[in-house]
Amino acid sequence: MKQITFYGAGWCGDCIRSKAFLEKHHIPFDYIDIDSTPGAADKAAELNHGLRRIPTIVFPDGSVLVEPSNAELGDKLAIAHTK
Repeated sequence: MKQITFYGAGWCGDCIRSKAFLEKHHIPFDYIDIDSTPGAADKAAELNHGLRRIPTIVFPDGSVLVEPSNAELGDKLAIAHTK
């Protein structure tokens, strides 16, 4: 089964929050650090129409959330809203 792909960076507060949300709810994902993975920053920008915005989260259905709130992640994943 294909997993979620998460483009982020360790210095990004929204990435830390979104990553913690996924981990808290035991959602498996492939984390790609845009600072240490060659080509990852370019791929994230490509998914964002040329803008370097993270976190960029790609779901198995091909949809993408960029800088999502926990509520947006919860809605996408059908998880009850929690902080």
